[in-house]
Order: sequence, then structure tokens, then C-alpha cells
Amino acid sequence: MQIISLIVEYNPLHNGHIYQIQKIKELYPDSIIILILNGYFLERGEISYMTKETKVKLALENHVDIVLELPCVFGTQAADIFAYESIKILNEFKINILVFGSECNDINILENIAKKQEDEYFNNKVKEYLDKGFNYPTSLAKALNVNNTINPNDLLGISYIKAINKINKKIKPISIKRTSSYHDTNSTENIVSASNIRNKIDNNLDIKKYTPYYNLIIKPNKDIYFKLIKFAIINNYNLNKYLDVTEGIDYRLKKVIKQVNNLEELIVKVKSKRYTYNRINRMFIHILLGIEKNTKTDTYIRVLGFNKTGQNYLKSLDINYNNYKNTYIYNTELNAAVIYDLINNTNTYSYEIKNKPIKY
Repeated sequence: MQIISLIVEYNPLHNGHIYQIQKIKELYPDSIIILILNGYFLERGEISYMTKETKVKLALENHVDIVLELPCVFGTQAADIFAYESIKILNEFKINILVFGSECNDINILENIAKKQEDEYFNNKVKEYLDKGFNYPTSLAKALNVNNTINPNDLLGISYIKAINKINKKIKPISIKRTSSYHDTNSTENIVSASNIRNKIDNNLDIKKYTPYYNLIIKPNKDIYFKLIKFAIINNYNLNKYLDVTEGIDYRLKKVIKQVNNLEELIVKVKSKRYTYNRINRMFIHILLGIEKNTKTDTYIRVLGFNKTGQNYLKSLDINYNNYKNTYIYNTELNAAVIYDLINNTNTYSYEIKNKPIKY
């Protein structure tokens, strides 16, 4: 029996995600699907357009067998850490296949790039291009001597493969061809990217065509979010202690924060060659949640939900998945729920403190 894993954010869950699960069931009809889920604040520094509880319920409804939590401490970090911590947790559940979406859909290409990144000379070449002001995808492409920028999901795929190589090389990475581009925010096909859907939501456009769960989507209140960030920056005397606050950007934040009126203005004021849009957004989340640099944290295993098949599989494993209470990471997860509720007028904190997996 194949134990297949997915690493997801479902921001929001849409037709493409449903297609991916259906494709897995088609290829591996007797498999168990284990999904690790990023909850309230996401890898690219975004706010989730669905609550964690909603995402767990919908995953189980769409025939996922077990849903695990990726703690926000790791889920809001750059791709390599995001991938490593995800694979580290999934490996405890004896997965043998990792499935992910890919633009190029060529595992050999992604594995070759992952292998090259083990080479110090190659990494120095990437750093040279970064120092010249190119962003990471472009720097990686230039070091590889290819014309096209590496696409976002291919970059994640490379990070997954690097993590597999470090943790358990027996895990087999399998890609499913993405039918839409992450950067395409205008397409009106039946399957479009989550970023396309979020763009349509932000512009008050109809999204019923792209997800059957349109009525469960939350449009984050970015005005409140900005005010929370502004308050945190003004009232914190040592921003430099927080993750991703480096290279003097704390002084720039203090200098401009009283001059700006919204999040976009703030990002424009502090953006630089070294600080990409995603990195800035991750930094804001780390400041809000109090995630500091070099905090020594061991991950935990938390089961968010399962169906009958998943429950039987869990019983066959010797895993302590109730070891998260009173830990720094779980307390940060609770803080994330509180901040999320302030932004969206939701009640996710109540869901968090119940500490009960959803049974389907």
C-alpha cells in the first residue's frame, strides 16, 4: 500500500486542488493520503482566505485520510525551511511518495537542480547574482545558465527534493502538471491558480466557477492587518530580534511607519534589492507573532483530522501525536489564531483550544 503525502496551504481550496486529489486516487486507488496543512499565515507571507478548521474539513470531504498541522513557526518561513519541516513531520508517518504541483513537471530537472545546490561553487554563483540585485528565482536561473526564471512551484519542488535527500531518500517525489500559472491573475479557465482567485476576491469578482467552496472564503481585512503591524512596529523598541529583520531594515521601518497609510505603501517604502515582497510580508508576520531569530524549537506532531481509513492507519503507528501542549510552537499557533481573529472577525481561537481532531 502506498502512503502518499501532500504539502498544502489551500488559500483557498479550489478546482485545481480537487483535481490533484482525484488524480492521486486515480493513479493509486488503494493508497492512504496524508496531507500536511499550513494554517492561518502562509509561506509567502499571506493571510489565509480560509480558516484552518474549514480547510481540514474540506480536505477530509475530498477523500484525504489524515490531515496534519504544519506549525506557523515553520509555515511562515522561506521555502527550504517550510519544505524541510514538512517532510520531517511526514516522514514520521512512513510516507513513501510525495506529490506536488509543478510547472515544468519534470522530476529529473528538479532533482538535478537540487543536486547542484549541494555544491558550494554553485551556491556562490547564486549569491553573486543576489548581490547584484536579482531576486532568488532569477539568480538561480542565471547560475544554471537558463533563460527563463524558475517558476514558484518548481522552486518549492526543488526544496522538497532537497529535504527528502536530507531526511529519507526512500521517499519518491512525483509531480503533477499544473494547469495554471501562479503569476496568471487574469485567466478565466475552470482551473486557475489560488493567487488568481485571491486577486478576483480582492476585486469583488465572482469566483463560483473556480471553487465549489466560494461561500466559505474569507476576505481578509487588510486595513486592520496594517493597523496591527503599524502598532507592533511603533511600540516595539527592538525589531531587530525578530526573524527576517536584518540589514538595518528595522531602522527603515521605524523611519517610514508614521508616513504611510496602508500596507502597500509600507512595502513600497521598505522594499529593496535584498528584500523581496514575500520576505517583507513574512517579516511582518514574524513581528506580529513575536517569532524571534535563533529560537530553539523542536517541531511537534499534531493530527488535525482523519477519516476511518486514516484512524486505522494511525493506530498501526507508534507515534506520540499529543506532545504539542505547553510548547513554544503551539503557543505561537494560539497567538496566530488570536491575530487571525482580530483581522477577520472569526473565532478560530475557540477551535484551537478544543484540541480535538476532526473525525470524518
